[in-house]
Amino acid sequence: MAKPPNSIGRSSMPRSNEGLRLIFSAVIGIMLGYLFGISFPTVNITKLHFPSSIISYIEDRNSGITTQTLLNHAWASANNRKKNSSESNTDEIPKIYVPTNPKGAERLPPGIVVSETDLYPRRLWGDPSEDLTSEPRYFVTFTVGIGQKANIDAAVKKFSDKFTIMLFHYDGRTTEWDEFEWSKRAIHVSVRKQTKWWYAKRFLHPDVVARYDYIFIWDEDLGVEHFNAEKYIELVRKHGLEISQPGLQPDKGLTWQMTKRRGDQEVHKVTEERPGWCTDPHLPPCAAFVEIMATVFSRNAWRCVWHMIQNDLVHGWGLDFALRECVEPAHEKIGVVDAQWIVHQAVPSLGNQGKSDNGRAPWEGVRARCRKEWGIFQTRLADAEKAYYLERGITPPNSTVV
Repeated sequence: MAKPPNSIGRSSMPRSNEGLRLIFSAVIGIMLGYLFGISFPTVNITKLHFPSSIISYIEDRNSGITTQTLLNHAWASANNRKKNSSESNTDEIPKIYVPTNPKGAERLPPGIVVSETDLYPRRLWGDPSEDLTSEPRYFVTFTVGIGQKANIDAAVKKFSDKFTIMLFHYDGRTTEWDEFEWSKRAIHVSVRKQTKWWYAKRFLHPDVVARYDYIFIWDEDLGVEHFNAEKYIELVRKHGLEISQPGLQPDKGLTWQMTKRRGDQEVHKVTEERPGWCTDPHLPPCAAFVEIMATVFSRNAWRCVWHMIQNDLVHGWGLDFALRECVEPAHEKIGVVDAQWIVHQAVPSLGNQGKSDNGRAPWEGVRARCRKEWGIFQTRLADAEKAYYLERGITPPNSTVV
């Protein structure tokens, strides 16, 4: 009798061959996958450069652009940059670090660093390159209260459109100024019961006003009938003045002989004061001196003076005697412009912003603070100069602080 066929034995061979083929295919697939994977650069998700369109997508969810589309675009951009860089340099690209950049910006490429700014208003629409019809080269500030509105209106009209106008409002009232057309173009800063030097320290950093050739920092009680701003600047340039002020009408609001207008000169830089007031004819108050009521600074001089203004000494008393520290030679670069003169009206408006204390009027407390600040500033400057010389092993000279 014939033996029946062994079906189990015959079918095992093809199944075994099929398993080997699967294993072989898996190995080949892994190898191909590895080779395929290493042929593409690795992309660091932290270095993705997202296109500007992603911002529009975030702002407008109905734009029709999907998140996946934007991410795909970003991945492609990153891959292309990585490929291009690997072709030119097989080593890892070093991280950006530029020690000559401004402090805090060392990790930025120099081409994107903008270390200075300006106070030119910008539009919210259109091409940025078309925002400005002109770029003012001069800057003027007035620290104001509403009571001097008419006076400031007259003063501002003496400054052409070559000037940026900024008003510091110590009484918090700003909307009332809208009746003047120029006020709509001016910059208004309102902080109650502060002085112009407080404002200047906080809002006029040298890198903020770097586009302006001259910076006028003026009080509100100045009569300007005989003043023309552009002619004033012409004389300042002609006589090489870095720090200056207009001459004052001799019969009103005058404290120092140095600031008195002289009718026979364009500019003066020296004067004679009371006996014993000037130990050196090149030192204040006989030279290298202007007051702080209507001071005008060149860009470079202001960069120095700003750093000398103290955060807590807001009235500026004593600062006018120290301005000479910022220019050299001071007795030649600080002066009074006689041909363009003003009237100091001596309105005690800021004094009225003080506080009554122990039966004293508000202005009395303000005046007492002014005098105290003068003494504090003198001491700080003298101590700073002394420390500088001692640190270098140099015997300090006699104090130059007045």
